[in-house]
Amino acid sequence: MAADSFSARSTLTVGGQEYGIHRLDALQSRFDVERLPYTLRILLENVLRTGDDADVEAVATWVAHDEPSREISFSPARVLLQDFTGVPAVVDLAAMRDAMAELGGDATKINPLIPVELVIDHSVQVDEFGTRAAFGRNVEREFERNLERYAFLRWGQEAFRDFKVVPPGTGIVHQVNLEYLARVIDSREGEAFPDTLVGTDSHTTMVNGLGVLGWGVGGIEAEAAMLGEAISMLVPQVVGFRLSGRLPEGATATDLVLTVTQILRRTGVVGKFVEYFGHGLVGLPLADRATLGNMSPEYGATCGFFPVDDLTLAYLRLTGRDPDRIALVEAYCKENLLWHDPAETATYSQIVELDLSTVEPSLAGPRRPQDRVPLHAAKRSFADGLDTFGVRYPSGSLDKASADSFPASDPPAETTPGAQPSSHEEEAPVRVAVDSASAAITVKAEDGSSFELDHGAVVIAAITSCTNTSNPAVMVAAGLLAKKAVERGLHRKPWVKTSLAPGSKVVTDYYDRAGLTPFLEELGFHTVGYGCTTCIGNSGPLPESISRAVEEGNLVACAVLSGNRNFEARIHPEVKANYLASPPLVVAYA
Repeated sequence: MAADSFSARSTLTVGGQEYGIHRLDALQSRFDVERLPYTLRILLENVLRTGDDADVEAVATWVAHDEPSREISFSPARVLLQDFTGVPAVVDLAAMRDAMAELGGDATKINPLIPVELVIDHSVQVDEFGTRAAFGRNVEREFERNLERYAFLRWGQEAFRDFKVVPPGTGIVHQVNLEYLARVIDSREGEAFPDTLVGTDSHTTMVNGLGVLGWGVGGIEAEAAMLGEAISMLVPQVVGFRLSGRLPEGATATDLVLTVTQILRRTGVVGKFVEYFGHGLVGLPLADRATLGNMSPEYGATCGFFPVDDLTLAYLRLTGRDPDRIALVEAYCKENLLWHDPAETATYSQIVELDLSTVEPSLAGPRRPQDRVPLHAAKRSFADGLDTFGVRYPSGSLDKASADSFPASDPPAETTPGAQPSSHEEEAPVRVAVDSASAAITVKAEDGSSFELDHGAVVIAAITSCTNTSNPAVMVAAGLLAKKAVERGLHRKPWVKTSLAPGSKVVTDYYDRAGLTPFLEELGFHTVGYGCTTCIGNSGPLPESISRAVEEGNLVACAVLSGNRNFEARIHPEVKANYLASPPLVVAYA
């Protein structure tokens, strides 16, 4: 613990329990800390409690428009791992124990010095789909492929103190972190302090939506933090993102995050913190905030942070957190300058603004998350972009099957050529294609049916990823759309590989309670697993007949997924065009 050079140590009593805290207002007269963004207030508390005087002064005297030059030592409260990147860290701990034993020491002394949590979510693959047996079969194959790794991780949980493993088939690491692991305000040995973390996955930032500061780091940095070493970092610039208004009817959190990603990519926020503020936060549900925080890597920021307010507390209650913990979160944040006041504006390096009422239904693709396309312009955007995939065909038209498959929305009537402009600048280029390419291939499916496949056919439709499956509003919307579709006699196209991979079992629970599961399953959206699946490329093989047709016809096939990244061949090596979309749009495109 750092020396109390600034006389900041104090106590906070909550529910009869006394906690030691480091008061930020003790520095106010000397440094005017109330002007600092909330993210920097959390860093300031961190170095005030764990660092030295130079670190404290580096944060407290932050100059908004200066280029980052002052280095501090940040000590996260915990480390979050997933199975792909986390296994090497546990292997290194085991190797250190072996080395200690060889030197004649006590190997059991080798342990993480701060809490470490590992969630197994990156290994499940969509081998089976479209049946109720899909989940069980995919889990069975997951264990067959990863038995040795899982046995090792189970050993690690039993061998190391402060190391917990969330087993496979539970959920996606960031959604589990949001719904269960995150403390917001932590307490240890009589001290209360903000929950902070680093994780070995870039989307660790999802928990920023809950008022927890954290981001993704490399394995070496994570291991160092596990062993009590501080992380060296420059005090960053902080971009303030002012939100006003409310989302209009028909617009979702997915549409919002794709819009924000486009705006911030244009702004340039690489290496910077982004902090959301303004009156628009009052009506923005915490699940929507988590979606915005989740895609921080896609818009280039180190984090995308929302300060704690009443909606944070409501979410903690909704997810069954301990009432004593919730009381501590509220009392600490209000006492220590971490409670969001929409009427006050901190000092920021730059301010970006968005009126939520201007957000419209959108997709992003076919190759980059920042290439947002308004839904009404998707059809022509795809047709016009075929040449970027090397398609050169004479005049023709997309076959009816592909036209029905992509997109699901008709463009509005126009009196002049070109797509209707939206209120947001610099969208992905959308031009009217003079000629649409056609390379229809007749496919005879495994069940004996036949159909034609052409450029633009959606062959993968996946409700996947922590980005969206953590959001009940968009997930319920997908279920309701499925219900309406089934009631009107609509069916899934036979060439579409459908999958539903919830980020946690909470999703399955409310689907079952709402009676929406049968309608999703009727359209082929059976639960295939609880993990990252299609979002990280674990989409599994396409049906052989579809795969053969795509290869023989050199078709530009499409995937539509509720994920966060869509780089070419990331989702599936045979699928060139990948579009990010909300869960209800995924259902519509199927």
